[in-house]
Amino acid sequence: MTDDLSGIFKAYDVRGIYPDELDEDVAGRIGAAFARFVDADRVAVGRDMRPSSPALKEAFAEGAQSTGTTVLDLGLVSTDALYFGSGTLDVPGAMFTASHNPPHYNGLKLCKSKASPIGQESGLADIRAAAEAGDGAFGDVTGGRQDLEILDDYAEHCRSFVDTSSLRPFKVAIDAGNGMAGATVPRTFGPLPFEIEPLFFELDGTFPNHPANPIEAANVADLQRVVRDEGCDIGIAFDGDADRMFLIDEKAQIVSGSLTTALVAERMLKKYPGEPIIYNLICSWVVPEVIESNGGHPIRTRVGHSFIKAEMARSGAVFGGEHSGHYYFRDNFRADSGMIAALLVLEAMSAADRPLSETLEPFKRYHASGEINSEVEDPNASIEELAAAYSDGHQDTTDGLTVEYDDWWFNSRPSNTEPLLRLNLEATTEEIKDDKLEDVLAIIRKEA
Repeated sequence: MTDDLSGIFKAYDVRGIYPDELDEDVAGRIGAAFARFVDADRVAVGRDMRPSSPALKEAFAEGAQSTGTTVLDLGLVSTDALYFGSGTLDVPGAMFTASHNPPHYNGLKLCKSKASPIGQESGLADIRAAAEAGDGAFGDVTGGRQDLEILDDYAEHCRSFVDTSSLRPFKVAIDAGNGMAGATVPRTFGPLPFEIEPLFFELDGTFPNHPANPIEAANVADLQRVVRDEGCDIGIAFDGDADRMFLIDEKAQIVSGSLTTALVAERMLKKYPGEPIIYNLICSWVVPEVIESNGGHPIRTRVGHSFIKAEMARSGAVFGGEHSGHYYFRDNFRADSGMIAALLVLEAMSAADRPLSETLEPFKRYHASGEINSEVEDPNASIEELAAAYSDGHQDTTDGLTVEYDDWWFNSRPSNTEPLLRLNLEATTEEIKDDKLEDVLAIIRKEA
């Protein structure tokens, strides 16, 4: 096992292949380094259902305990439940999960007290350096250990965001993807008046049915089929650690993260009139339009949870949404929760008393490409070429390059970890979208 951990420490979390890149020794060293960095009497630790998670969590806990820190073991939880635990207990937290990655991966999401994020610039680099310097011999385990059950409190917290008495008895298909939503959905939805059609609620980190990554259309095909065959009012899909959420309407059509952001933003502004709401810069034009038309104050940010949480802290924004299915709530310690977002969608449907597709119809104003990745030798050089080619548009370099015209826009940003350019493009018509997408991709991919 190498002492160089640069391959597994990413921009916002730790992620690697078990046991080649991330094993019990590394987990123990990270546990000790994390405990020393946060310098707290207690830390909360949770895990997902991956086969490697119990052993890695145990090693991490022993590393933390070797510094004299008491470990609060939350057991099997979703990432948003771990954040809830960090917030309510006022302790730093560590979640063993690799989210939507394949079964042979595992990783860590870390936070300070009150679910405050830890990224490369806010402590992750320091934790990595300390873990690399550790020798795996932590000495005596001097800190305590306490098992805590938080899922019932978490479920009640999620329900507190909606008026449960207003909810209509919808038929709801929910795909847990064999991930942690299989544990959190029954607790949260149990007292509510919905008829649930469950898909893959068995906790199984080998993901025997499909990858737990619902942003990929192929992975929601089973959910679409159940919505269609069983006549469901809505389909809801969660990723592996259940912090992201995606929707299927009653016609079995996929709902984009931008439309979900707009719908939840509208709902939150009915509860909190005039408040600031955050959206990231690859969201559809419709998102700031809906925020403004409902009396809110739209705030545009870079892509990524650390930027959104920081801006929420600065602005006091009540809600923040990302096209990728992350939804953040001020009253959830500014942390993201797919569960809370799902409940707010169901409340919005109950208030509208219309099918989801009709509820969303006013938001379907534009035509989007979805995110398209291209392998390039030099992402920054490609962005410079795009900037030169579209110099007559309004340009913004907040996150990669965004160029806007009256009837279309695009954003191209480099991947943090791969030689890839990510492209998102939107236009007022399907024809303009297709035409401009062909032109932009020709420049990126150097096609004649």
